[in-house]
Amino acid sequence: MNIILLSGGSGKRLWPFTNEGDSKQFLPIFQTEDGTYESMLQRMYRQIQKVDREAKITITASKTQMAAVYDQLGDMVSLCEEPCTRDTFPAIVLAAAYLYEVKKIPKEEVVVICPVDPYVEEDYFEALKELEQLAKKKEINLALMGIEPTCPSERYGYIIPSKKEKVSDVLEFKEKPTVEKAKMYLLQGALWNSGVFAIQIEKILEKAREVVSFRNYQEFYSRYHTLQKISFDYAVVEQEKKIQVMRFMGIWKDLGTWKTLTEVIKEKIIGNVIVSSDCDNVHVVNKLDLPILCIGLENIVVSANQNGILIADKEEADRIKPYVNQIRI
Repeated sequence: MNIILLSGGSGKRLWPFTNEGDSKQFLPIFQTEDGTYESMLQRMYRQIQKVDREAKITITASKTQMAAVYDQLGDMVSLCEEPCTRDTFPAIVLAAAYLYEVKKIPKEEVVVICPVDPYVEEDYFEALKELEQLAKKKEINLALMGIEPTCPSERYGYIIPSKKEKVSDVLEFKEKPTVEKAKMYLLQGALWNSGVFAIQIEKILEKAREVVSFRNYQEFYSRYHTLQKISFDYAVVEQEKKIQVMRFMGIWKDLGTWKTLTEVIKEKIIGNVIVSSDCDNVHVVNKLDLPILCIGLENIVVSANQNGILIADKEEADRIKPYVNQIRI
């Protein structure tokens, strides 16, 4: 299995735990069986190798993140450098050209593309292998993984399938809706759009050349900073007619907010923290030398480090991004 792990984001919604210099996927937050900690990137890389020892994994990361990738995974990891941030369509095209021209992967090969930051278990990676096989069918150009929703959420885009079977044709895509609209979508058997799909390398490059004229990987790389910022979903997925979606019903959590992150972190208290016995559902991550004292709090997340201090209701913490853009240190 050929896998591209998209690892170029920073995760502003997890401020101050993350910022431009400390991207969320590199922070050691998951406790392993031996008591040490691993990052999102390390956890996913390890899980892939456990399920498929022969998997060829390539990671996309920005120029400023390359040292962190090598530090966590070693010098032998396959790494496609993004000269700057240009969203998922340019990143995926760059990675496809890198696989074909630099790594010498045949262009007829199917590649599975997925974000590095969901919290998943081993059945997710078994499903990726199924998705790879689905994408090899001659009658389709693109295979998507849709997540069985656990609630009518306004945080995700939706895929409307033609039927409620495990594999289905795609009727249409819906942008992030209101909760009321999400309830209507669920009645139609709608799935969360996970951003995971499988496609031939050749088809990625063909789609790219319909939008951008380039001869090879090196030319695309050199022009990367001039490219329009556009998602692969918008540029390719939502325009494709020969497309199918595979339903995934296992554990899948998008670790893009404090609410979802605190659902999977084993330790509720990290650092120099005192919490009174009447506190309920409180997570504190303190990276400062100074102590933090919490009394009588409920459903609260507190995060403190050199970047700043966050105190927020977990249900409201999704609103953090516009405030982070105003912060000056």
